[in-house]
Amino acid sequence: MANQPNKAHSLTGRITFELMLQAFKAVKRNRGAAGIDKVSIQMFAANLDQNLHALMRDLKDGSFRPLPLRRHYIPKNATEFRPLGIPAVRDRVGQEVIRRLLQPIFEPLFHDASYGFRPGRNCHQAIQAVLKFHADGFQDVVDADIAGFFDNLPFSIIMTAVAQKVADGNILRLIEKFLRSGVMEGGIFKPTTVGTPQGGVLSPLLANIVLNHMDWQLDKLGWHFVRYADDFVIVCQTPAKAEEALANVRQILQGLGLTLSAQKTKITTYRKGYSFLGFWLSARSRRMRPKSLLKFKDKIREVTCRKLNFEAQVIVKLNQVIRGTAQYFATPFFTARETFHKLDSWIRMRLRSMKYKRRCLEDNRKMRVKTFERLGVLTLESFCWSPTCQTMRAGSSHKAISVRKVRHWLQPEA
Repeated sequence: MANQPNKAHSLTGRITFELMLQAFKAVKRNRGAAGIDKVSIQMFAANLDQNLHALMRDLKDGSFRPLPLRRHYIPKNATEFRPLGIPAVRDRVGQEVIRRLLQPIFEPLFHDASYGFRPGRNCHQAIQAVLKFHADGFQDVVDADIAGFFDNLPFSIIMTAVAQKVADGNILRLIEKFLRSGVMEGGIFKPTTVGTPQGGVLSPLLANIVLNHMDWQLDKLGWHFVRYADDFVIVCQTPAKAEEALANVRQILQGLGLTLSAQKTKITTYRKGYSFLGFWLSARSRRMRPKSLLKFKDKIREVTCRKLNFEAQVIVKLNQVIRGTAQYFATPFFTARETFHKLDSWIRMRLRSMKYKRRCLEDNRKMRVKTFERLGVLTLESFCWSPTCQTMRAGSSHKAISVRKVRHWLQPEA
């Protein structure tokens, strides 16, 4: 492991109004809904100086008490939902302050194979690292999934990992208060005794701090791996080595009070393929995984519902969905351009059906591809990387289309 510095003392003294203001700006950029107190970011900003000074005083003198999280569920798959805990805006700012104090301490200690929620690192770099291992001959893969990582991580493990490098008792107590703040679900308060809430500002950093132990243990054993938060793969050169690596991971996680999901953890090969960070990676192709494809189609269906009017705002919302998906998947290693071509055709069909309130091939003559170009509808395929154009994400054709301009283009079609 990298050389470990001495413990950090007197972090509370580093809480300044400037730090509070920076934390609020970060929370504002990330947007997000209000907590159980129903105070939005705009409402908090209305008396910003007063609110930040009061919060800073509470954080420094130890009187801070976070509100319970507001429980919200988002779809995980066709049958399951992922529970999120939404903190109050005031608590999010407080968590961001703590995160900014802790990150400089722990960032130098993190393993180089960790890519999740770290400055200057992203999903694409993680995937490129995995692909480089495959190119170097590591074809067998341990596709690991920690069972309910954020929900099952013991408080004692989190606090022990943080306390190894932080000696400020006030900061440690603040972290524990955030962990034990509880949740409000259906008007009923439920205490939290385990786990770190998904949706919390501190949760990703705490996840990296805890799993950094696993990273260095795997490194010590000589395994090659790539981790993004709780999603990681280990690459090996033989099936026997993959079985050994899987046994090692189970043993390491047991020491952290965690287990691997029996249903989702498997040993496979690069030839057969596996999913990682939204992609399906295999020797034949690097494309959107089926689950990502279904999610994208669901978003498009929501925007292009036939009962809605075909108006300017529809094009604006549609472009937001297309741009977000294309900018993530249209990378130099993406090989499924034909999939984007078919999706573009499907989106145009959805728009025709929306305008004429029916699905009919004869309408293709009324609204040709050039018509959609004139309306400013983006295409997934145009974002695809090419040697001559690097990527068209920054191209002028992908600038935001104003509602007024789209409405003007739609006028002749009315």
